[in-house]
Amino acid sequence: MIPAPFQYVRASSTDEAMAALAEHGDEAKLLAGGHSLLPLMKLRLASPEVLVDVGRISDLSYVRHDGDTVAIGALTTHHDAGRDEVLKAQVPLLAHVATQIGDPQVRHRGTVGGSIAHADPASDLPAALLALGGSVVVRSAARGERVIAASDFFTGFLEAALEPDELLVELRVPAVPDAGWSFQKFNRRALDWAIVGVAAVSRNGSSGVGLVNMGPTPLVAAGVAEAWSGGASPAEAAERVAEGTEPGADTNASVEYRTHLAKVLTRRALEEAGG
Repeated sequence: MIPAPFQYVRASSTDEAMAALAEHGDEAKLLAGGHSLLPLMKLRLASPEVLVDVGRISDLSYVRHDGDTVAIGALTTHHDAGRDEVLKAQVPLLAHVATQIGDPQVRHRGTVGGSIAHADPASDLPAALLALGGSVVVRSAARGERVIAASDFFTGFLEAALEPDELLVELRVPAVPDAGWSFQKFNRRALDWAIVGVAAVSRNGSSGVGLVNMGPTPLVAAGVAEAWSGGASPAEAAERVAEGTEPGADTNASVEYRTHLAKVLTRRALEEAGG
């Protein structure tokens, strides 16, 4: 339970953080809230030689509404995202999901950018970002800024489309104040990771559905969204939830149980979202 030795660097600006990443490359890891990285380090499943603390960079904590888009700074905490009036009005699904993450301590320390960059398939926030058709903004000292669609961002188990010298700086989602939405998840205890979760959004005849813990990465339930948008009932659309998934078996659920649970939660989500 003791991490391997590492060098600690505190960055006071995005430029300092990017400079540290450019200098140390693969040997460096970013530290924001620390609720994902530090447990891995204690178990020595992650052993960075350099830890770059970005938690004090205040200009990456914000929520901004600009036309049809809402931008959320990467260092916005789950607590602040869940309480933000702009987010609650313009993207209520995302605000609600932020209130369902962990416990108050996790929500006060954990950040939206850290949750997305960690790319955990059992995490709630990536499913909501996928359902909304959002995107991720990353920046490096060498190449500047680029925007990555959420559907292209999660590349493998705990792997994302971030280069070693890139810093995730912002999430972008469409403003959907009039959308129907739902977030359903099932866990054994209130603070446990979800055994399965479903985020659903419906607006103007189009829809999006994201899945939690149904494969090695956060997933889009494209078949469900296609059927739902095409007029299928929630129960009919939910029958397609297993398409393109790779649910695992563990001490909480078999593959069969997890698949069944995904169908049940998807049906409930579509019904609540107005399917």
